[in-house]
Amino acid sequence: MDVSLNKTESATTAMDSASSASIEFDSTTHFSPVLLPRDRFLNRELSWLAFNDRVLAEANDPTVPILERVKFLAIYASNLDEFFMVRVAALRRQIQASIDKPGPDGLAPAEAMQRIVERVNHSHENIGRCFRENILPDLEAAGISLLDEKNVNAEQRAHLVKYFNKSLRPVMTPLAIDPAHPFPRLENKALYFCVELARKKKPANKPRARLVLLHIPTALFGRFVRLPAADGALPFIRLDDVIRLNLAPLFPGDIVMGCYQIKVIRDAGLEFDEEAPDLLESIAKTLEQRRIAPATRFLYDAEMPQRVIEMFCRQLKLSPDNLFPGARYHSFSDFFQFPGVDIPRLQYPPMPPQPVPALEKSPSLFAAIQERDHLLHHPYQKFDYVIRLLEEAANDPEVMAIKMTLYRVSPKSLVAEALARAAKNGKQVTVLVELKARFDEEANIRWSRKLKDAGAHVIFGLQGLKTHCKLCLIVRREGSALHRYCHLSTGNYNDRTAQFYGDLGLLTCRETICGEVEGVFNLLTGYAAPESYQHLLVAPEHLRDGVIARIRREAENAKAGKPAAIIAKMNSLVDPEIIDELYLAGRAGVRLQLIIRGICCLRPGVPGLSDNIRVISIVDRFLEHARIFVFENAGSREYFLASADWMSRNLDRRVEVAFPIYDPAIQQQIQEMIDTQLNDNVKARVLLADNTCFINCNDQPPLRAQEAHYEAARRVNEK
Repeated sequence: MDVSLNKTESATTAMDSASSASIEFDSTTHFSPVLLPRDRFLNRELSWLAFNDRVLAEANDPTVPILERVKFLAIYASNLDEFFMVRVAALRRQIQASIDKPGPDGLAPAEAMQRIVERVNHSHENIGRCFRENILPDLEAAGISLLDEKNVNAEQRAHLVKYFNKSLRPVMTPLAIDPAHPFPRLENKALYFCVELARKKKPANKPRARLVLLHIPTALFGRFVRLPAADGALPFIRLDDVIRLNLAPLFPGDIVMGCYQIKVIRDAGLEFDEEAPDLLESIAKTLEQRRIAPATRFLYDAEMPQRVIEMFCRQLKLSPDNLFPGARYHSFSDFFQFPGVDIPRLQYPPMPPQPVPALEKSPSLFAAIQERDHLLHHPYQKFDYVIRLLEEAANDPEVMAIKMTLYRVSPKSLVAEALARAAKNGKQVTVLVELKARFDEEANIRWSRKLKDAGAHVIFGLQGLKTHCKLCLIVRREGSALHRYCHLSTGNYNDRTAQFYGDLGLLTCRETICGEVEGVFNLLTGYAAPESYQHLLVAPEHLRDGVIARIRREAENAKAGKPAAIIAKMNSLVDPEIIDELYLAGRAGVRLQLIIRGICCLRPGVPGLSDNIRVISIVDRFLEHARIFVFENAGSREYFLASADWMSRNLDRRVEVAFPIYDPAIQQQIQEMIDTQLNDNVKARVLLADNTCFINCNDQPPLRAQEAHYEAARRVNEK
């Protein structure tokens, strides 16, 4: 059978070829970065901490519903845990290896660590102040109280004693800390009590004082326990305080001298053999490393005696940089579970994903895609269409093959279920599952095995590279020819995170795109890489050069007096070479508008360096996750969506894809989205050269981009 053009191809192929003719990369035109000041980069880690402060600002914002503010508090704390598991852990390994070479920002690893410790200690003060002064009073005002063991009433005390004896006591295992017992293994991110005891009667030949560790079983029971109350009140108590209340009965022969909460964060880095005969089994075995990895952060009650702190330092091999004193409670990330009841008046109003009329009305998604390209904007529009496309393909006798990349798979993935069903129905299903997706390794391993058992051909990518692109290719027999259909996305094929991640996906059957997507899959499955791509920008071979070539073209256009501008939206901007190119383009007269949610190592607004560069960051209800690159191109704008940020890891160490948007109507949609975000004056913060920011306030009517996106999706549905 021949692979023929799809219905829309004949009218659009010429336009596609003209719009996306490849740009030659000429390194000789690059201006020397010697001309740029040495202090032109912000430290990556300090920039990330500034981003996390923007998350905490949402927890402090009185205009955000109180239960949503509690979630932002939890996000802030969870982010900080992961920061220590990944970034601080990597820095710690550099210091231990005596690496003292400064990074692009001029800071050596030890200097960066010192700055981080100072900043994080300040962050601990901020999160405690936010909780005590803002969150707790506003919860109380809403009828929700968080009590401790000292201020429960008699009825509540009796309830907690009964609850402890029935549920908690059977799983409580005191672990002695003394020479006669091996030091207990402390689980990553788990909470413990270090209990200081003194025997009521000193036995012969034994010390009177002793230390015991108690694991606080939040994984089994949650962190919060609801207390009995009348009149609709909602009192809660932490599980740790339930245990505090019952410590004396747990140690009847002892006097409790002190009870101090601790928490250990461990290095999450994995070392595995990529050349192992079975990569899946190699990674599965290696995951055990995380349970015993070195500690990177030790949180402890500041009231804990110094001799006890020194004991933990010896046992856990802690350095001063690992020690972070806190208050009575740790793990604000557990507030994801709070309060465990649904109270709509204290939450964001519902925003159910909107349908896309053209896709709803069509009896077949294949027919709808033949008519034209379709853009999906999640979470404002339904992710169901991705699942529906796979289900249609699984059940369609004319579908011959499905190829897909999976980076982060939800535990109950409807996407993976549809792929498994397709394989069982006899389709040729090829799935690349990225086993090295950090913190999702176990879920990805489980789905790899299930898909393989269903008959799918499961692969794990290219040696030394992570596969981060989000691609789906379906081959369908139509008459005597084969037609290809694609979905390309900025975000994961994850039906759970699609509910709160802001991402964009393209449904298309353009042969110019589908043919090159097939080339990417040939690279992934058999190292059969095309010599070049005319439309896609594929990392690690082409994306960096393609982006730089377009930045330089804008600079040349500016010098020639032609329209020149760049708009780029992404999670993080870190790569030094790309940043230098942006500086030089700005100096040449290119207007640059950047929307960077997280890390931004570029210093915007510096006179003579980045006067033409404006950077905003939006932190709101949904996680901004889409990557969009717009190049003015002398008035013939180019639009790209991508899976990649402008970070060295994305450009050099991952398989990534940036894909062009050719449909003028979709280009207009994207432009409107970008304009809306650039004009947000409610949740957008303008980033400054000193790593601080301010709300993008102006005298215009309030514009909150995420609400505007939802209203736009709703209007489309109502047409």
